[in-house]
Amino acid sequence: MVKMQVKQGTVVSNKMPKTVVVEVKIQIKHPLYKKIISRTRNFKAHDEIGAQMGQKVKITETRPYSKNVHFKVLEVVK
Repeated sequence: MVKMQVKQGTVVSNKMPKTVVVEVKIQIKHPLYKKIISRTRNFKAHDEIGAQMGQKVKITETRPYSKNVHFKVLEVVK
């Protein structure tokens, strides 16, 4: 059984039709220096809901919708 990834992030662009760019921030501990490091990653997600820029959304991994779109917007988080 494959576990689907669910990520939470902020919409940074909604200029494409039915696609949004979601910025996901994670914090990791550096393996040697033990300092907390912030990392950001952008994911393109299929959007049937109509999320606007600045909204926090949950995205989940899904089948490929196109060459770069492999996530789908689940919900807008209040």
